Amino acid sequence: MKNTKDRLPDRSESRSAAINTILASIVSIVIGLAVGSIIVLIVGLTSDTLSASSAWDGIRIVFLGIFSTGRDAAGHLTFGFNPTNVGNMLFRATPLIMTGLSVAVAFKTGLFNIGAPGQYLMGTMASLMIALGIPSDVVPPTLIWILAFLGGAAAGALWGCIPGLVKAYLNINEVLASIMTNWIAANVVTWAFEMSNFKNVVENTKSNYVYKTSYNGVETAKLGLDKLFPGSQVNGGIIIAIVIAILMYILMTKTTLGYQLKACGSNRHAARYAGIKDKRNIVLSMAIAGALSGAGAALYYLAGNTEFYWVTYQSLPATGFNGIPVALLAANNAIGVIFTGLFMSMLDIAGLQLTGLTGYNEYITDVIIATIVYLSAFSLVIKMLITGRKKRKAIEAIPKLGYEPEEKKAADAPAEPAPEKGGEAE
Repeated sequence: MKNTKDRLPDRSESRSAAINTILASIVSIVIGLAVGSIIVLIVGLTSDTLSASSAWDGIRIVFLGIFSTGRDAAGHLTFGFNPTNVGNMLFRATPLIMTGLSVAVAFKTGLFNIGAPGQYLMGTMASLMIALGIPSDVVPPTLIWILAFLGGAAAGALWGCIPGLVKAYLNINEVLASIMTNWIAANVVTWAFEMSNFKNVVENTKSNYVYKTSYNGVETAKLGLDKLFPGSQVNGGIIIAIVIAILMYILMTKTTLGYQLKACGSNRHAARYAGIKDKRNIVLSMAIAGALSGAGAALYYLAGNTEFYWVTYQSLPATGFNGIPVALLAANNAIGVIFTGLFMSMLDIAGLQLTGLTGYNEYITDVIIATIVYLSAFSLVIKMLITGRKKRKAIEAIPKLGYEPEEKKAADAPAEPAPEKGGEAE
């Protein structure tokens, strides 16, 4: 019997590894929700303004906030299909899916793209300036939208290239380079909009905001989703994000380029000796990651119903950072990113419902997300525990199958007698 260490993993083993990864992510989510429920319970029982019934309401909203429909005449929470909440979840999930893909692609290449916030900001700036700068009475709004979307992706790609270049040619850690580019982007965007004519001066209360793109007649097509989810902000952007995720999955798993990118991530030096251009692929990986972040910003702000607060020099968009847990929970799988992005968006909606329907602060959901993020960082450990448990069960079942492992046979075999000493060497 051939030693199992000498053969490549078959499809069943790959499928088992994928299942273990999914189970590890689910365990992280369940523990995070459980911790959040405990926090809600403790706050409810110890607060002077809340009660045990409030705690129970808070726990239900944490798990079912997306389906909350308000309170009845008696003041009891009601649940059911809420098209507005579901539509807003899909809308908020769009940029999360894109930034999650951005982080996941970089991870696959062995890079930690913490520069997604800066790439997101540059994509925001480019897409908004194009959408608001080209007169819609000269150029059709649909064409302006396409140009703005591509411009946002291009700006993000160019900004992602910077840490990729310094990593590839100067061997400077991409995390340090990304942090630098994040804050440079924050100041560049603030300065650019401060000097521009795109500031919202029509509404007095919007002095630090940029015009919505609908001001120029540019907005993402609804594609009938507004009929399915009335009263929500949803549009065709979620469909575009899902299509892009599928394309990225195909790129990373079914193409030569995807293989080369993953090879560089596994072992850069081995890839180089195999004839793969590692420096080119590092820069290309960060460019793709930046393009995805920039495209995510474009999809969000080209909706026509969202506003951008242009004073960003003191803060970075949370959407960029939230792409990290989205990618970690999905184990850097492009298809998995779709579902983890929807899950994170669902928690966001639950936080808003928690504030609106109870006396709790919405930041409790931030604690839940933080817990899930913390556990997702240990998802590999959880996966190892699950895998080890399965292996132990498999080993225990071996005697029942009527054969012994090769290692055990070798250990039980009698030792060969030592050669007799004596005689002269010829």
